[in-house]
Amino acid sequence: MAMFRADRETASSVPPWCCSARLNLAVLMFLGFGMVYALRVNLSVAMVAMVNTTDPEPVVNHSNNRACPQPSGFNNTSDTLVQPEGTPQYPWDSETQGWLLGAFFFGYLFTQIPGGYLSGHYGGKCFLGLGVLGTAALTLLTPLAARWGPYWLFGLRALEGFGEGVTFPAMMAMWARWAPPLERSRLMTLAGSGGNFGAFVALPLTGYLCETLGWPNMFYLFGGAGCLWAVFWFIFVSDDPRTHRRISKEERDYIINSIGPQGTGHGWAVPVLSMLLSIPLWTIIITQMCSNWSYYTLLTSLPSYMDIILHFDLKSNGFLSALPYLGAWWLAIILGVVADAFIEKRVFSVTIVRKIFTFVGMMLPAAFLVAVCYAGCNHILAVTFLTLSTTTGGASASGVYINQIDIAPRYAGFLLGITNTFGTIPGVIAPIVTGYFTENHTLAGWRKVFWVAAGFNIGGALIFCIFGSGKLQPWAHTEEERAETERRRSRTISQ
Repeated sequence: MAMFRADRETASSVPPWCCSARLNLAVLMFLGFGMVYALRVNLSVAMVAMVNTTDPEPVVNHSNNRACPQPSGFNNTSDTLVQPEGTPQYPWDSETQGWLLGAFFFGYLFTQIPGGYLSGHYGGKCFLGLGVLGTAALTLLTPLAARWGPYWLFGLRALEGFGEGVTFPAMMAMWARWAPPLERSRLMTLAGSGGNFGAFVALPLTGYLCETLGWPNMFYLFGGAGCLWAVFWFIFVSDDPRTHRRISKEERDYIINSIGPQGTGHGWAVPVLSMLLSIPLWTIIITQMCSNWSYYTLLTSLPSYMDIILHFDLKSNGFLSALPYLGAWWLAIILGVVADAFIEKRVFSVTIVRKIFTFVGMMLPAAFLVAVCYAGCNHILAVTFLTLSTTTGGASASGVYINQIDIAPRYAGFLLGITNTFGTIPGVIAPIVTGYFTENHTLAGWRKVFWVAAGFNIGGALIFCIFGSGKLQPWAHTEEERAETERRRSRTISQ
């Protein structure tokens, strides 16, 4: 069946990428997920400015395990952060900060599966657009919630996660209708890499805005930008190439013919039992959970490590915390093109391509996280290894993170909702575990954080290499595809 679709795609003329509707969709998604991650991570840096001390309780200082000295060439202003007069600060301890940083993911858990299911049935445009818009609008209320207390801020962040939970499943459901099989890797990695771009821009920008305008104004600016993006999204995007007002006939026919019956909605009924018994699906779930542990650990806690252990000032903290995501952004885009080339030229099968990029994107980050543990107080080595860890993790964007659309294209949004629900659990637990390990602000505590993250990465990579698959699953075939298979079998028998 895969060969049948490939033959139809080859037979169709491939319209140019430049200014195409599918590329425009990828760019708008890229910017949208940039906003998604900016709204998600801004609290990680702002927390340094919002808290008047990293921990109001006295720190136990063990002579053989003390924090690092100030880096040479940087002004150590992290303990005396100067913000505009009247900017409020709060006495939240490390445990409270951990709960606040993890609050987003409590809400994020609950809308993944419903969002994926409804996006697969109705289309993902409204769900993705409203998810970003709702999160941006709630971000505008962050200063008010913080003033009312940590419980209110926890609830607000959980609501933001609730709204944002539909975004990635909606994206996958849309690409099931828009991405030709031989362009999936490059289109989806371009769109998804917006998350790394958003983190790269938001982390240093948050630090700069907190110091120059005060942290409340930072939340107002980010929330307003997200609302502005939503306007362009609803004007220029369509759920399906069949309903797009500005697409050329050549491109529309190319997309529809290359995707075939899998490019339609899945209806109300889905083969839930078959999915629950699917080894490839459970492999994706376990692998994403393992990979996300290290990703979310760094995403939420790296600014604290830069501040408390390495003693970088807030502006340097934001830039250095963002640097890893610049590398991951570019690497994901480049390797997306490479992955498609491997598949198109039949150098490797889809299964082998997904395993190669998942293995590289999880084992190399694990190795660099272990290296951080031995870098100690060498600021240059620590920052270099952390940067390389997240950068090389971008390789997995062409691996496990788009594998749902390989095994069941028309159910891809629903499947991503399932896998992301499980994959979000580390986002809830990792900041809390990090807060527990690092409550005394020691190097030994942070070594435990990095060792645990590396261990999850190694385990996930091995599991995917053993059990992963890139083949269309029998339960994902449409009635039209089953009928075509029967016709071919009948012709073969009659001959």
